[in-house]
Amino acid sequence: MGKQGWRIVVAGGAAAVFTAVAAVPAGAAEGGVSFTRVQVNGGKPIVIGVSNEVEVPASFRMATTRQWKWPAVFLYRGGASGERLWHAIETSDCVKVGSGVCDIHETMYFDPSEWAMKNSEAGAWKVGAEVYFKGGGGDTDDEGLTVHVKRNSHLTVDASPEPVSKGRTITVTGKVTRANWETRKYAAYGGRLVSLQFKPAGASSYTTVKKVYANGSGDLRTTVKASKTGMWRWVYYGNTTTGPSTSSGDNVVVK
Repeated sequence: MGKQGWRIVVAGGAAAVFTAVAAVPAGAAEGGVSFTRVQVNGGKPIVIGVSNEVEVPASFRMATTRQWKWPAVFLYRGGASGERLWHAIETSDCVKVGSGVCDIHETMYFDPSEWAMKNSEAGAWKVGAEVYFKGGGGDTDDEGLTVHVKRNSHLTVDASPEPVSKGRTITVTGKVTRANWETRKYAAYGGRLVSLQFKPAGASSYTTVKKVYANGSGDLRTTVKASKTGMWRWVYYGNTTTGPSTSSGDNVVVK
């Protein structure tokens, strides 16, 4: 299967100004083209850290009787002078499903280690679709979908003392941090409500024991009574701009 790719340098950040084809209309397809069955990342949020390139799968069906080149779906926000968010897009050749009808598979690439990203770019983005025609012109349409782009979060955990006598107090600490796209480092994410979970030795799943707010520096600290040997961990469920995270488990032997 052949592929077409675009890797365009965007000055000043990941979000490019609309210049291609036309503003994204909030309506049905224009220009004799229809886009259907549009999916981006299986409907899940796109979570981006500070160093690793993130590959986001997308797909769509395009129907047109015109000769075309370079179809793609993309993320945008704002109106006619709005922004687009992608670092690179790679699309497959047409998988023909009927006369003038193609299924297209796509990968969006986001690389915070190579491209400047702004923390303000976290949040909701609309999905648009476009195609350029051979000989000039094209079509750009709003697809009525929303995708959340989120900053990755990290959690650490430490439970002590190890081992501990039954009935004594265990202190569980940790820290919640969040990707800062502008510094390309993780920074304290204070004030978050985080769940402390426990899995007894021999069990297959964790259970939430209590919920704790991180302090202004992102630090977590609480105490529990030692009753069984097992693993302790922290879980943060994220929000509209920040992805979820789970710490590793820290095993404490209870004697």
